[in-house]
Amino acid sequence: MTGWLDGYVALITGGGSGIGRAVAERFLAEGASVAILGRDRAQLDAVVTESADPDRMLAVEADVRDADALHAAVAGTVHRFGKLDTLVTNAGIWDYKRAITRFDANTLSSTFDEVFAVNVKGYLLAAEAAWRELVKTRGSIVMTLSNSSFYVDGGGPIYTASKHACLGLVRELAYELAPKVRVNGVACGGMNTDLRGPQSLDMQERSLAASFAKRTDATPPPPIPLHDSSTDPRDFTGSYVLLASREQSGPITGHAISVDGGIGVRGFATAAGGDHL
Repeated sequence: MTGWLDGYVALITGGGSGIGRAVAERFLAEGASVAILGRDRAQLDAVVTESADPDRMLAVEADVRDADALHAAVAGTVHRFGKLDTLVTNAGIWDYKRAITRFDANTLSSTFDEVFAVNVKGYLLAAEAAWRELVKTRGSIVMTLSNSSFYVDGGGPIYTASKHACLGLVRELAYELAPKVRVNGVACGGMNTDLRGPQSLDMQERSLAASFAKRTDATPPPPIPLHDSSTDPRDFTGSYVLLASREQSGPITGHAISVDGGIGVRGFATAAGGDHL
């Protein structure tokens, strides 16, 4: 019995940790060959070495803000594996819910530039580098979105705006690349990952995983219907497999699957976030 992605080739940005690594390992288990892209070469090499089949993985050191490096990554993937079926745009940073009232003007400007350069420009540049190869295979793009692509308070104004922008990219590119290339997204909820913050806020070494490690049995559950659901990124990967597989989701494009524990059906909590002002 073969997997849903048997014979596929995928390129995943931000593939060295978190949901990117989990998707890479899941794709590999489903039969795909996978190139993972990131800035930490040692981290990428460790993923390849520790994988179930290192011969079907390729580590590519690159920054998603570098258009030339992304073109080289696509070319390297095709050179190694012969084609490209799926691009997963995933590399991102979080603003750790920094509210507008906690910024000065200059820091707000620099943080906006950094977050949008990674979270939005990085997605767009990757799509530009890959679309020609994806047309050849009638492939697809799967973008990592967020509950912040739809709802507030999953980040601060900068992160939320960046993830709303990525939802717009899904829809616009789904139109522009149809009928040859499908473009969809997976809007993930909170996960226990090594997600980092912006250098402009001196948060580049801050890890979301550290916040999860501080939780105790007394920590209140998240205010979502599936409040006891897993935060392991491996449990979020099924939607990526579904959307990457043309056999399973061939008619689906311009769609975002919410994997967020049911945020859209929860009841009211607090009416406003500024009562302390």
